[in-house]
Amino acid sequence: MQHRPLGRTGRQISAIGLGTWQLGADWGEVSPSDAAAVLAGSLDAGVTLFDTADVYGDGRSESLIADFLATRPGHQVTVATKMGRRMDQVPANYVPENFRAWTDRSRRNLGVATLDLVQLHCPPTEVITSDATYQALDELVADGTIAAYGVSVETCDQALAAIARPNLTNVQIIVNPFRLKPLDEVLPAAAAAGVAVFARVPLASGLLSGRYTADTSFAANDHRSYNRHGEAFDRGETFSGVDYQVGLAAAARLAAALPDGVSLPAATLAWIASRPGVTTVIPGARNVAQAAANAAAAELIEGGFDLDGFDAVIHQTYDDLLRTAIHPLW
Repeated sequence: MQHRPLGRTGRQISAIGLGTWQLGADWGEVSPSDAAAVLAGSLDAGVTLFDTADVYGDGRSESLIADFLATRPGHQVTVATKMGRRMDQVPANYVPENFRAWTDRSRRNLGVATLDLVQLHCPPTEVITSDATYQALDELVADGTIAAYGVSVETCDQALAAIARPNLTNVQIIVNPFRLKPLDEVLPAAAAAGVAVFARVPLASGLLSGRYTADTSFAANDHRSYNRHGEAFDRGETFSGVDYQVGLAAAARLAAALPDGVSLPAATLAWIASRPGVTTVIPGARNVAQAAANAAAAELIEGGFDLDGFDAVIHQTYDDLLRTAIHPLW
């Protein structure tokens, strides 16, 4: 497993991380024992970045991570959490007293005095561009509440606004074969600024897993059922904003281009992780097999797979099926 610098923090994190939204909520039920097994399988495979948020299961994901890490003294895991979506996402709520309340709650959930990394969780653009936002975050760093901060964003324009801030550690943005705009606009700017990039939703909510068909159904409490058109939050968070049937067709085209023995999710994760400027990719996993498969994708980064050839197929598929609908929006 490759490890890469986390911005200017001096920390190193794995090229393949673990996203833990699914351990908290919105992906169907995951038991505490299954969650612990996913975390253990990931760590044992070399994963040293766990990404979570205070809103995932209203703190459940954070608490599950804390319980697991307590059994692994001496671990080298960086826990990146997020804040700001337990209240209405309006600029008036992004104030120092709320930042402190949110981070204090996450510190309790995670059982730590100082949070490794806190990211604003897809806040309004006005928050991302406000000097007051970063002044408040700098104060939390200064008093030891957090070690570093970043911003998780919806759009490339938001990412660029955050990257311009001198003390920013990372941006988190959707990057996958269905979302190519960040490759041209965000990754070069982040690399030039020394800002880490976390590629989220890398498998497009499972569309790039190769497991789904037109007949696949999802549980009622799974966002892939209730948010396909943005009913609950930005529709780009569900299937990367791609129409489900179009996504199936695009995924099938990508899968058909792969050699025997290389799965679509492994190829996708390796391709994302190998893009210049990407620091880590944070796929989720609901079971040990998925966690192991995600981590194993790191082997493809090292060689034995034609990443350039796959890149060409990705770009052609995007141009043919997705660009018109997706590129202008995020």
